Amino acid sequence: MALLEKLTEPGSLEPVNAAVFSLDDADCVAVAQAASAGIAQLEAVRFRAIAQLNRHRDSARSVTQEVALELSLVDNHAGAMVAAADVLTTRLPRTLGLMDQGKLAGFSAMKVAAATAWLSDENALAVDALLEDRLPDKNPDQIRKAANHAANTIDPDGADRRAEHHRDGRRLTLRQGETGVASIEVEDGPVEKVTAAYRRIDREARALKTGGETRTLDQLRADVALDLLLGSTGGTSERAEVFLYMDLDTYLALNDDPAELAGHGHIPAALARHIATGPNTVLRRIITDPLSGQVLDLGRDRYRPTAGLDEFVRVRDRECRRPGCHRVAQACDLDHTLPWQHGGHTNADDLIALCRRDHRLKDEPDWTYTLASDGTLTITTPTGQTHDSTPPPLHQPRPHTAEEPPPF
Repeated sequence: MALLEKLTEPGSLEPVNAAVFSLDDADCVAVAQAASAGIAQLEAVRFRAIAQLNRHRDSARSVTQEVALELSLVDNHAGAMVAAADVLTTRLPRTLGLMDQGKLAGFSAMKVAAATAWLSDENALAVDALLEDRLPDKNPDQIRKAANHAANTIDPDGADRRAEHHRDGRRLTLRQGETGVASIEVEDGPVEKVTAAYRRIDREARALKTGGETRTLDQLRADVALDLLLGSTGGTSERAEVFLYMDLDTYLALNDDPAELAGHGHIPAALARHIATGPNTVLRRIITDPLSGQVLDLGRDRYRPTAGLDEFVRVRDRECRRPGCHRVAQACDLDHTLPWQHGGHTNADDLIALCRRDHRLKDEPDWTYTLASDGTLTITTPTGQTHDSTPPPLHQPRPHTAEEPPPF
């Protein structure tokens, strides 16, 4: 079909996109398959390029952050891509070859890389050969299971090592979801502890499911789990401090401008007022410059003592200042953009919030951090690419009028 041939031609895809609207069902499926094959081939090229970059840098930790910045990825996914690129170009050449043929997507190839990570080079190559004819036309979950089975077949004595490897990788992750919700997950926890924890949560949730309870069992399990993590039981919320950025008019319900919850993003005004006025929430008064929307000061009436400058910088920055990193500033380090031994000052004009990983990245060779007078942080990577980061204003800057006196 002529349209399929155009998918592999260089240049603009506008004629292809326009022609799609004239296709019948069978041709739509054929074009989608052809496009997927082309994407897989390009992903193979991307893996090779990332692997080469990693070799040039001697597998430095900073490669993950550079890939995350340049490809606009979150760090976890960038790290998985770097690891998969190294494995696919060394230990899994047949799997990479399937991508070259358009028979295997990059996401599926990463499943094979993860399933063979614990194997020796020799055994990984054997699994790669065993899987070559089994992977095409399989979905990612089928591929994961096939790769795990092949790994166990090639190295049955390594099951204990594999279990230990996975259990050593346990971690707690926070994933921001849609407006007003987020997820917390214990990944790769010991199966006996995770199972016991779920049974306890389920038991307590079912005990709360009385005649007058309107929450579903799923909602009760979620509420009980969060209550247990916060040290309370029976659906009673723990007193918690949240950093909620909202202007006074929104708080007073004079407008419905969205507010911002640190680490999560924007939330609707009604939800912001619900959180801010909750009986177990500590409300922070955050004052902004009406002209720029930037934080000027924060209220000192709060549940725990303040930490002065340290606290101000964290409230101002909200998150780690490296573009793309959303670790909340309260969990970050504070660092001088200009080292104090080289003339830097310990004040709000020189301090920024950086998560521990990005704090270390700043000290890697050929990474440069420059802070401008307006608060814009410019990060220059070893390849000379620049990325800017500015603390977002709480509201859109409002122009000063002649009738309106200056705010300060």
